[in-house]
Amino acid sequence: MTEEALLRISQRWARRLLILAPAALTILFAACSDPQTTIEPRSDMTEAIQGVYEIVFWLSMFVFVAIMLLTLWLAVRYREQPGREAIQIHGHQRLEILWTIIPVAIVLIMLVPTWQVIADTTDTPPENSMVVEATGKQWWFEFKYPDLGITTANELHVQAGRPVHVKLYADDVIHSFWIPQLAGKVDMVPGHENDLWFTPNDDSAREEAYLGQCVEFCGASHANMRFRVFVHDEAGFNAWAENELSDALEPTTELGQLGATLFVVRCAECHTVRGTAASIADFGPDLTHIGSRETIAAGILDNNFENLVKWISNPAEIKPGIEPENDIIDKDPPLRFMRAFEDEISAEDIQAIAQYLTELK
Repeated sequence: MTEEALLRISQRWARRLLILAPAALTILFAACSDPQTTIEPRSDMTEAIQGVYEIVFWLSMFVFVAIMLLTLWLAVRYREQPGREAIQIHGHQRLEILWTIIPVAIVLIMLVPTWQVIADTTDTPPENSMVVEATGKQWWFEFKYPDLGITTANELHVQAGRPVHVKLYADDVIHSFWIPQLAGKVDMVPGHENDLWFTPNDDSAREEAYLGQCVEFCGASHANMRFRVFVHDEAGFNAWAENELSDALEPTTELGQLGATLFVVRCAECHTVRGTAASIADFGPDLTHIGSRETIAAGILDNNFENLVKWISNPAEIKPGIEPENDIIDKDPPLRFMRAFEDEISAEDIQAIAQYLTELK
């Protein structure tokens, strides 16, 4: 095969590559559309991070394509041929300077916007920010709104277009807070406060929750430590806050009323239901309005009667590591895990407690 023929073949493949590359990237990006995708940012913070990712991605693509085309051209241009003798070259100052300058320039192009994004996203939060105190525990999240007097668990509610200042804490081990579409990863360290802030886009309000999770290995049920983020418009957020500030509703069914009595006896040692006799403990999640939440067990089960029965019966079957023998009482605050009530009370009593919880809207 002649040199010209090989050159034509290489040019033809190069054209095909340039045509197929955009299609391949489109398929790749479509496949990445997911509730936890990072390439569909819905806040100022994640848009800034995505901007850096795009710069790095396109620079990397340019370098990759350039090197592949150059390699292909060199392979054809300087291939072995009968009668051709290889020329030995030692040192080429201009070329060496060039391939030193180019990588430095590429790194600087990535470095400058990265520094800017880090500076912007770690700057002082705006004065009108909604303050949320998020505490990581094994293995769930507690969210407190100190300005509103609201405490909830595993579901964070925010308002579109309003800055959110999240103060991050941990009670036991290091956790890490991440909402892929709304906020970048920041560690939650025992004895230390970390901060992040973000502003959900004006058009980010929707009924579907944004997904968040712990992204620092924190024990046996690390993978089961998740949470939901709901972005409301102003009216929707105010309605949620008003409901959260109210005391628990009285159960309306006979089974629920039995469950309320059993809850005070069996569950009030760890859980709070405001407006009832079970309104003191704070070891476990606040359950005052658990019936209005979408999930239980830190985001791993849909919130319904059947799953509540399973969870109350034997939570360790669903979330490994929460056996009572793993309790650590001699610490502040104590670490206490939920026991299996199927070993202590009847199935009918468990169903009664589950019914009561479903009515706590």
